[in-house]
Amino acid sequence: MKQSHYDTIIIGAGPGGLSAAFDLSQQQSVLIIENDLWGGTCPNRGCDPKKMLYSAVETKQRQESLSGFGLTGNTTINWPELMAFKSAYTDSVPTNTLAGLSGSNITTVYGSAKFISETEISINDAVYSADNFIIATGQSPVIPNITGQQFLKTSTEFLSLKSLPEKMVFIGAGYVSIELANIAAAAGAEVHIIQHNNQILREFPTVYTNRLIDNLKNSGIHFHFDTTVTEVRKTDIGYQLLGDNELDLTIDLAISALGRHPNVDTLNLPVTGVEADSHGIVVDNHLTTSNEHIYAVGDVISRRQPKLTPVSTFEGHYVSNQLLSQSTHAISYPPIPVTVYASPQLSQVGISLEQAQRDPEHYEVRIQDTTKWYTFNRIKEPESSVTTIFDKSTHLLVGAVAYTTIAEELINYLTPLIANKTPKSAVDQLIFAYPTPASDLDYYL
Repeated sequence: MKQSHYDTIIIGAGPGGLSAAFDLSQQQSVLIIENDLWGGTCPNRGCDPKKMLYSAVETKQRQESLSGFGLTGNTTINWPELMAFKSAYTDSVPTNTLAGLSGSNITTVYGSAKFISETEISINDAVYSADNFIIATGQSPVIPNITGQQFLKTSTEFLSLKSLPEKMVFIGAGYVSIELANIAAAAGAEVHIIQHNNQILREFPTVYTNRLIDNLKNSGIHFHFDTTVTEVRKTDIGYQLLGDNELDLTIDLAISALGRHPNVDTLNLPVTGVEADSHGIVVDNHLTTSNEHIYAVGDVISRRQPKLTPVSTFEGHYVSNQLLSQSTHAISYPPIPVTVYASPQLSQVGISLEQAQRDPEHYEVRIQDTTKWYTFNRIKEPESSVTTIFDKSTHLLVGAVAYTTIAEELINYLTPLIANKTPKSAVDQLIFAYPTPASDLDYYL
């Protein structure tokens, strides 16, 4: 029989909640609650399965780049086989997660938690109390409040498609839309992206996003800018999307990719005194909410940092250290690299290009067309560019943007240089395997 009181109760078994749970279980009694899939969004229906689908896309496009340079023939994506490959991984995630929790003597409960007081929650008609709580409930996709909204699907359904629709629409032009649209188009679907303004990926420099738009258009993706969907109708042959700017599209599948909202509505936060806004739970620089015994980690937080899996994990470890009295300092985030898995990839880290260009007295910006460099010529990169940003007073690298099929690799080389304030002289003393992207580091500095 489960006990009713714990040192710490964690609501949400995604990366943030899990990292805290495993840390705390070494010294505390821990209960963790999940109302969906054990392991959270990322490994079940987010970044991990998406990247598995993307693996086929980048391999196909790499072959196309080398066509006529030693490779012949065409590669096509077999969607059912690709989804079977993805499912072979994702299907075991919840079971493996539960096994790991059980092996660490962490109590698990499946269901939706609701606070009934500052120290108690109810779940499945049972009441549990704790000295401290960690809220790690994440986010869910936004569905627009329009006529026919019930016909719209989300990334969850896309990542479970047994067959690929012939014609599909993504509403919105953020990370989810661009990445999944790129996968669908490469797999052979007719793909449309509808965006309310004329920009995509607003966190990235427009000089690069405009280039990405051109590339995605060349791959067959149709953009409908300055357009808002106002109605979805079910027809005999699919779904009809209507909107301003004379939008009238009939498609087989419509995906809402308008961002995500924090999962706080069912927690009954008012009874705890925990403050939340439209972006999530408000925390201080110790990830403490307005109730000193309740913490929040991961995507459910209202914060400026990118809402990414490694950030959630970082926060989970931080809070566990706080609760175990191993640390009392305010949280300090290292430089956080962000990558959009499109074709090509787009990555950035550190000081943004926009910020650097606004402050030329303090920052030096170097933009290099790397297309003809050996590393990129070897893989017949159609176009590649790397922007590096330097602090003029220290001459240290403080920011970078990479636009290339290997952007994720480059940004991971550049990130520790920024985090560790590594001067060029120190990089000059290193020897890397050659010729590799890493052996080019000196040229970026």
